[in-house]
Amino acid sequence: MSFADQRRAYRKGALSDDAKGLDPLATLSAWMTEAMEGGEPEGTAMSLATVDPDGQPVVRVVLCKGVEGDGIRFFTNLGSRKAVALAAEPRAAATFWWAGLERSVRLVGRTELLPREDVDAYFASRPRGSRLGAWASAQSRPIADRAALEHQAKVIDDTFTDPEPTAAPAEWGGYVLIPHEVELWQGRDDRLHDRFRFTRAAAGEPWTAERLQP
Repeated sequence: MSFADQRRAYRKGALSDDAKGLDPLATLSAWMTEAMEGGEPEGTAMSLATVDPDGQPVVRVVLCKGVEGDGIRFFTNLGSRKAVALAAEPRAAATFWWAGLERSVRLVGRTELLPREDVDAYFASRPRGSRLGAWASAQSRPIADRAALEHQAKVIDDTFTDPEPTAAPAEWGGYVLIPHEVELWQGRDDRLHDRFRFTRAAAGEPWTAERLQP
C-alpha cells in the first residue's frame, strides 16, 4: 500500500459565501456538538501547538472543555511540557478535525490561565478516577515503569477514600485560548475545499472574514 496513493472525495458539506457572516467560535461550538452527536469518538479533541522556551514547536492532542466568551478552554498539569511552554510563550494554535463530517477548524491566538475557581469547578465535575489520576500523575515527568505509575495511583486512591478530592491539586490548572484568527474548513470534491478565515484585532472586537483559495 502506498500512502501517496491514498485519497478520497469530500462531498458531505459546503460553505457558501454567506459563511462570511458566521460567528466562528459559535460555529466551532455547533460543529463540535454535531460531531459528538454524529458519533465521532472524540468530538472535542484538538491538536494544540506550543513553542518550547528553546524555540522548538511541539504539538499534542488535548480535549477542549468549553467554548465560552472569547475563547476555548482546556486543562492540564501546570508542570507539563505544554504548561512550561505556555508560561514562557503564551501564544498557541489549535486544530480540530472531524473526519466523519469532513470539517476542520483552526485557531491562532494567545492563552491565559483560568481563575482558580473555574479550575476547581471543572475538576469537581470530573469522574472520581480522573480526579485521582490528576493527583497521582506528575505529567510529562519520566517514571521507571507502569508498575511505578500504578503504585502512585494506588497510594492516592488509598489516601482519598473519604473524603474524595473535589479541589484540584495546586499544580493542576486550566487555560483559555483567545484566538485572533479562526479558519473554518469544509472539504469539497476535487480538492476545491471551502475555507474562510476570520480575524479580529482583539478579543471582543468584530470579526473580519475572507474566503481563501484551497
